[in-house]
Amino acid sequence: MSAFRPAQKHAELGDGFFDIVQPARFPELVLRYRNQRWAARVGLDNLSDEQWLAHFGAFQPLPGSFEQPLALRYHGHQFQTYNPDLGDGRGFLFAQGYDLADNRLLDFGTKGSGRTPWSRTADGRLTLKGGVREVLATEMLEALGVDTSKSFSLIETGEELERGDEPSPTRSSVLVRLSHSHVRIGSFQRFAALKDEARLAKLLDYSVATYMPELNSPDLAGRAVAFLGQVARNVARTGARWIAAGFVHGVLNTDNINITGESFDYGPWRFLPTYDPAFTAAYFDQSGLYAFGRQPDALAWNLTRLAECLLPLAPLPDLEAALNQFWPAFQRELSISVLERLGLASAGAETDGNLVASIFTALFATQAPYEQFFFDWRGGDAPRAARSPSAKLYELPGFAPLREALAGYTPAADANLDHPYFARLTPRTMLIDDVEALWQQITEADDWSAFNAILADIAIMRAAYGR
Repeated sequence: MSAFRPAQKHAELGDGFFDIVQPARFPELVLRYRNQRWAARVGLDNLSDEQWLAHFGAFQPLPGSFEQPLALRYHGHQFQTYNPDLGDGRGFLFAQGYDLADNRLLDFGTKGSGRTPWSRTADGRLTLKGGVREVLATEMLEALGVDTSKSFSLIETGEELERGDEPSPTRSSVLVRLSHSHVRIGSFQRFAALKDEARLAKLLDYSVATYMPELNSPDLAGRAVAFLGQVARNVARTGARWIAAGFVHGVLNTDNINITGESFDYGPWRFLPTYDPAFTAAYFDQSGLYAFGRQPDALAWNLTRLAECLLPLAPLPDLEAALNQFWPAFQRELSISVLERLGLASAGAETDGNLVASIFTALFATQAPYEQFFFDWRGGDAPRAARSPSAKLYELPGFAPLREALAGYTPAADANLDHPYFARLTPRTMLIDDVEALWQQITEADDWSAFNAILADIAIMRAAYGR
């Protein structure tokens, strides 16, 4: 571990921000996934499997980081209803270290690592299926260009869990994920609700100094306004990239929105089969609050809650101006993200915006498979699209305006069209049927071959997109 550069920055916040906790003791530890690519980024790629299990299953401290894990305190709006009884209930901040490639701070956060003071009546555990799904979500999103947490480790833990939403008893696991921050909108909401202005200001200053030092301002109000604007831009970028990837997070509560904008905490996520603004991921989202097409509105609503938290620290007009950066940033980032997915050079902001609108109009009219469309039209290549399984859909009248719009574009310099991935007839997808098929092999025969094969295929896709 000589290359690992440990940190324990979050401990600097001190009393009132977290609780020191003990990890669960599991009956067995079976390594199911280790992210060797990101292990190299943090200097832990030389760990033996035995050492890996000791640190990320038994949670023996990483030298130089926290001696004991920290369960973070926060509140949050869940489906827009305020809940003051939140906090890390089945996870904790295990360690911090630095990305050796860019020197950014990284959190080692857990999921399924045991009960904490914030568990309420829950068992603090994670199902193995939930862990597998999170690995698949993060790998796919990273390949598609979404700023996401990275699934670092998945270990099966030998317990049988009772759950109401899947056949029980079911197998258990513990996950470790890498994120640049676990400071959430809900972290600020807690101190605003408690009217603890001193800790609110301390959290703001910590967040700016640690994650956005370029924003530093000599006065607190200036820092609060600059911080809100940066968070709004961060969140707008991630929301736009979800749309370009056809991704539905499913649970956009304020405790699931990170100030760095990173997408994280994957529960009932889905990728779109075809374009449908009303498509939901969670069976319990009966009103469609977090449907695919309503995700930008949900993010804007959550950012408004953050702005409210900062009212004791800065004037309302200045905060409103910072908050209003979200929608222009979202529109700008959506055009950038869509053109990146298509491997096209920009034709100017207005023309690009018109292309994006034409894409969604055509996809709705034809119901062409979402991922297949972006794959087929990479580089604006009509001949390749003509060989696609969806070729007949591209001949429908509803697609004609888009075909005309695409004809005005040229491939981007980094489109990488000669990569073998783009010679295939179909792209890598991660639809619910893909997930259920590989899970069936695991649950029926403990066969992990499909899981590993999909991860290998995603790695090919990631290379094709230059991620």
